[in-house]
Amino acid sequence: MDLLRFHAELCTLCNKCIQKCPFGALSMGEKGIEVNEKCRMCGVCVKVCPQRAIRFEQKARSQDKKDWKGFLIFAEQEQGKIHPVVLELIGAARKLAEKVGFEVNCVIVGSEGTSENAEMLLEYGVQHVYVFEHPCFEGFRADLYTDAVAECISKIKPSSVLIGATALGRSLAPRLATRFHTGLTADCTALDIRENTDMVQIRPAFGGNIMAQILITDSRPQFATVRYRVMDRAKRVEHPSGTVELQKIDEEMIQSGIRILSSEVLVHQKSIEEEDVLVVAGRGVKSERDVEMCRQLAEALGGQLAFTRPMVEDGYGDQKHQIGLSGRTVRPKLIITLGVSGAIQFTACMNQSGCIVAVNTDPDAPIFQIAHYCIVDDLYQVVPRLLECLKNRKEE
Repeated sequence: MDLLRFHAELCTLCNKCIQKCPFGALSMGEKGIEVNEKCRMCGVCVKVCPQRAIRFEQKARSQDKKDWKGFLIFAEQEQGKIHPVVLELIGAARKLAEKVGFEVNCVIVGSEGTSENAEMLLEYGVQHVYVFEHPCFEGFRADLYTDAVAECISKIKPSSVLIGATALGRSLAPRLATRFHTGLTADCTALDIRENTDMVQIRPAFGGNIMAQILITDSRPQFATVRYRVMDRAKRVEHPSGTVELQKIDEEMIQSGIRILSSEVLVHQKSIEEEDVLVVAGRGVKSERDVEMCRQLAEALGGQLAFTRPMVEDGYGDQKHQIGLSGRTVRPKLIITLGVSGAIQFTACMNQSGCIVAVNTDPDAPIFQIAHYCIVDDLYQVVPRLLECLKNRKEE
């Protein structure tokens, strides 16, 4: 998008817009004032221009797709380690890249230890890892991370940028998309690519009732955040041939408008996406007391209790523990569904589980079509027996 227009006949090149721009987005070029990707459309330049020679003009501009090539993965770090979603993004990107002959690269931002983590990424078939390492990148500060990743994007011009749909990723991605005046599709659950390099970004819409296919046909780069545990992890390659490239960090890049007054490391609470064992309470569970019985089963198995959307809407659980297109996507080693009918909005987000055990009184319930073990019985008969068996096993 070309958002700023300069009226050459009115502009006197007084430099006031350049001096007042808080983001360093304006500079003097050979043909007059030039705008770079740091522009955040704040409007300061429009207000301070004494000649009224600057205006906003939101008019779409087609990019030459041949100038934008490859995939760039933002490699998020969590407590000094690579977040698992990064390996899933690399796996998805490598599959798409094969279709159009693209490279898969990564950008990683952080403090001490970041270079070592970058070396690990090469084992998964990444061609280049661009590293921004500096003590000022300790902890996530949105403005610093945005500046660093934006510089990398401007340098290598990737066709698509993939970011994990984590708390950090959901903060970073829209800032980057705004910088480059392009589109962003959030919380994708599937990706594909066309021969012309347009990425098909698939995500639930209208409360999970439809799966929307979204394309950014003209602008580049294409930004997407992808849910954790919906893609297959990348596999290690036998002979890694990629390189780690340390990036120059100038003084301007580490000047943050955010001051950290204090910080505290929170105890990590395991999300249902990370669990190996889940027990799911569906509409067949009738009361709070019965929910507690299901929770006891989950704890006895060393896992967590999750819920279907109707159960969350009825107040039995929260969205953090909801499985489905409007909730979370999970892939545990074992999942036991209790009184769950198996609507497509639910099964689409758990059908990749290692072992699915379904308990339902209806022999025609859709959940049985994907379950590995089907128990056609009353959950109020099955769960107490399971709890008893687990108790006796522990006593032995």
